Amino acid sequence: MRSERSVVQVVLAEDGVLLREGLAGLLAKFAFDVVAAVDDAVALRAAVAEHRPDLVITDIRMPPHFSDEGLRAAVELRRTDPDLAVVALSQYVELSYAADLLDSGGGRRVGYLLKDRVVDVADFVTALRQVVDGGTVVDPQVIRQLITRRQDPLAKLSPREREVLTLIAEGHSNAAIGRRLVVTDATVGKHVRSILAKLDLPQTDDTHRRVLAVLAYLRGSPTAPEAG
Repeated sequence: MRSERSVVQVVLAEDGVLLREGLAGLLAKFAFDVVAAVDDAVALRAAVAEHRPDLVITDIRMPPHFSDEGLRAAVELRRTDPDLAVVALSQYVELSYAADLLDSGGGRRVGYLLKDRVVDVADFVTALRQVVDGGTVVDPQVIRQLITRRQDPLAKLSPREREVLTLIAEGHSNAAIGRRLVVTDATVGKHVRSILAKLDLPQTDDTHRRVLAVLAYLRGSPTAPEAG
């Protein structure tokens, strides 16, 4: 069973040989076992079928057309196995791609990170482990563009509430948001309740459910995940 493994088994899909080999070497230093490192979506599907890894890390654009081959493979793999953790590494913010990936598997055990913004190894490794453990990790730049796309409905929020909303969507707890904004937990809680009420999102203290609800709203989904 995946949950019983002490080392996280990874299939890595990246067409750039230097980045692929560099990531494989880096992951090996942090108790990740890269069981396969491949350069296209066909090989990715085959490697997952052979190794049944805990985590897939994939580029979105890969041969032969360099469009959305990696994404389509990842979504297909998660449709077959919703428990498969997937982190997409992209050079650009592709909102349609982000929405498709975040919608797969109920939005759990998934990440969308921008390559150029991964600047801290410890943060990157932490993000991977959060996804493996059932979390959702999305690059702040993706969140900002989702918010921009949904700007009209967000007009009812104050500037401070929009700032708090961004931090919620990035997965921060109330305590972490308070530290970022240098305000009390009670003040953050007041902002969060106001945001959820104004956007008609479910009231919940569970950080993951809260993130999923906010992401569902920002993607323009017809309904947000219900608390329960």
